[in-house]
Amino acid sequence: MSPVKTIKTFRDLLSFLTIIPVGGKEDFIFTTAEHVYLFPLIGGFIGLLGAVYFVGSRYIIQFLLSLINQVTALPTDFLLKPAVAAVTVAFLLVLTGLQHFDGLIDLGNAVGLRNLHDRKMVAHAWTVTYSGALIAIIVEFVAFAGLFLLYPSLVNPVFAFGAIIAAEVSAKLAMVTIVWIGKPTHKGLGSIFLQKAKKKLNLIAYVLSVLIVYPFFGLTGNPFLGFVGVGVVLVSIPVAVVMEKVAESVFGGVSGDMIGATNEVARAVTLILLAGVLMLI
Repeated sequence: MSPVKTIKTFRDLLSFLTIIPVGGKEDFIFTTAEHVYLFPLIGGFIGLLGAVYFVGSRYIIQFLLSLINQVTALPTDFLLKPAVAAVTVAFLLVLTGLQHFDGLIDLGNAVGLRNLHDRKMVAHAWTVTYSGALIAIIVEFVAFAGLFLLYPSLVNPVFAFGAIIAAEVSAKLAMVTIVWIGKPTHKGLGSIFLQKAKKKLNLIAYVLSVLIVYPFFGLTGNPFLGFVGVGVVLVSIPVAVVMEKVAESVFGGVSGDMIGATNEVARAVTLILLAGVLMLI
C-alpha cells in the first residue's frame, strides 16, 4: 500500500468510526468496508483518547467539586467516581457519533415484536420504544459500572489506560467478527460491509488486537496481566457470535444496526470483566 493510499485509508476509517473531522472522501464507506481488518487499530486510537479523558477528567471534576464545595458542602468523594465514569461513557459515545448507540436502540426497538417485517420497519424508524431505551440503558450502565469499578486504578493510571484501550479494541474486533460470520438482511450499509469483508485478511484484526493490548498491560509491571488483558479482549469473539445469533433471530441476518450494537455490547462486557480482574489482583 502506497503512503498516499495508507493515509487515505486511515482517514476514511476515522471518518467512519469517529466524528473527528479528517475530511473523508465520498467513497469512504467502501474504503472502510474493504479494510475492516484495521478496525482494532482505530479502536486503539479511540481507546487512547478515552483513557486520557478518563484520567484527566478525574482532576478536572475534582477541581470543580472543590470549588463548589467552598460554597456548599458536597460529598466530594461520593460524587467523584460516578461523575468520572459517566462523563467517560458520554465521551466515548459522542466521539463515535452515537451511531453504534443508535444501532443498540434500534435492536431494542425490534425485540419483542412478533412480525419480522415490523422488526425491520421499527429498526429504521426515527423512534425510541420502551424496550429500545431499556436495552440501551442496561448496556451503557454495564459500561458505566465497569469504569466506576476501574476508578481505583487511577492510582496507577497504566491499568486504566490499558483497560479502556482494550475495551475499544475489543469492541472493534467484535465488529470485525460479526461482519465476517454474518449474512446481510437487505441491501444497505451493513450489506456493503458483509459483502466486502469476507476475506482472510480479517485474521490481521486478531493479531493487531493482541499486539495493541498486551504491551499496555505489560507496562503495569505484571507480565501476567498482559495475557489476562488479551484473554479478555478475545472474549469479544464469543460476544460477536452471540450477537450474530441474536441478529439472525430478530432481523433474519446482520444489519448495520447489529454491527453497531455489537460494538456497544462488546465494550461493556470488556470493561466489566477488566474491572473484575482489577478487584482480584
